[in-house]
Amino acid sequence: MFEIINSIINTGNTILWSYVLIAVLIGVGLLFTIKTDFVQFRYIGEMFKVLGGSGAKKGEGVSAFQAFCISVASHVGTGNLAGVAIAVSVGGPGAVFWMWVIALIGGASSFVENTLAQAFKVRDKNGYRGGPAYYMEKALGQKKMGMVFSVLITISFGLVFNSVQANTVSFAFEEAFGINRVAVGFGLSALTAMVIFGGIKRIARVAEVLVPVMASAYVMVALFVILKNFTLIPGIFLMIFQGAFGLKAAAGGGIGAAMMMGIKRGLFSNEAGMGSAPNAAATSQVSHPVKQGLLQTLGVFVDTILICSSTALVVLVSGANQTEGLTGIQLTQTALSSQVGSWANLFIAVCIMLFAFSSIIGNYYYGESNIEFLEGSHHWLKLFRVAVILMVFWGCQSAVSVVWNMADLFMGLMVLMNLIAIAKLGHIVVDILADYKRQKAQGVDPVFVSANIEGLEKAEVWTEEHAEQFREKKVESVNI
Repeated sequence: MFEIINSIINTGNTILWSYVLIAVLIGVGLLFTIKTDFVQFRYIGEMFKVLGGSGAKKGEGVSAFQAFCISVASHVGTGNLAGVAIAVSVGGPGAVFWMWVIALIGGASSFVENTLAQAFKVRDKNGYRGGPAYYMEKALGQKKMGMVFSVLITISFGLVFNSVQANTVSFAFEEAFGINRVAVGFGLSALTAMVIFGGIKRIARVAEVLVPVMASAYVMVALFVILKNFTLIPGIFLMIFQGAFGLKAAAGGGIGAAMMMGIKRGLFSNEAGMGSAPNAAATSQVSHPVKQGLLQTLGVFVDTILICSSTALVVLVSGANQTEGLTGIQLTQTALSSQVGSWANLFIAVCIMLFAFSSIIGNYYYGESNIEFLEGSHHWLKLFRVAVILMVFWGCQSAVSVVWNMADLFMGLMVLMNLIAIAKLGHIVVDILADYKRQKAQGVDPVFVSANIEGLEKAEVWTEEHAEQFREKKVESVNI
């Protein structure tokens, strides 16, 4: 039965990824890169300035930094450790190059989708909510499209993706501690229940603590390995570039395998253009939509350029990717252990637990926000929470290939819908960015009023009254 299901899923993945999505992802990313005047590169300094001043007013949603952490919590998960290892083992070293490409180009798509989410967010009892379903309805006038997307993201993130996270945790703990995967399933399910029944504020607080700690610890250990093998790094980069363009045969396949695996695993990790991060971006209280758009773009770079690259370099430096039969989290554990000792198995297991758990709670919130868009009752929300917990438990028992293939299929469908929507709405973001840029040039902290931009008639939050609370301080004129 599992073989039949897996075969059907694989066929869908082949059609989506081989003939449609790679071209659309790169095409839309390049389009927005040009239209926004290379926003993901030229505004890097501004991203850090926004991050430093990202507090929210008490009682009015979560802070920009908390929203950033919720989305990064979803980004930074098993894709950074297990996903990268799978990409290198299946697609060869060249897959790393295509991960970088999809992050750098996708940064523009991320900026557009997250700025749109802020522009068309709505108020709720917790502060704000929004995302692709909301801008599909309000900006495109496509309520049904928004409903289909809501169903897809709820199933994808709340259920399928969470089973992927749980699956990796169970394998890591089995490898490191010899703990039965059923026992891991019970423990992880219980922890998940404790957080998701606490609402968005508890999710924000947990993510705010976990994300910086877990990312910093992992990157520091990976950096130690890279510095220890510094003389090998030029050769590793040469191997990556040769593999990316088929200049040298590599284990796992040629240029086609490298490109497909790099883009698929890179997108699973950083989610640029997928339509997931905007659900977190919409919850924050900022003075201008561009601010959250810039922060979420920074999250893409943190995820892929920093954390995914760290994993890739550790695996390639160790040579563990050439060991037959090793893939996923076991490959990452073996690679790190060969460089720093057997304690790395334990370290990776703890890291993957924190990475995956933060992803699970971030993924859950995406589903909750979209159930609210579907106007589901409180009973539906409770049912969804129970389903999330059950899928976490099921993921701990499942085969690696089944859960990853399911994730690829649902991810592909989501991405396609979201890219169609943002391609039609990109001109609005160009105008919003121009408004931000104009105010910065005048030496003021940008404050947004939707009436100043054509096409934002249904942007209900950004009124003149809303803007008044932010018009407090001046900033130096900045040319960006």
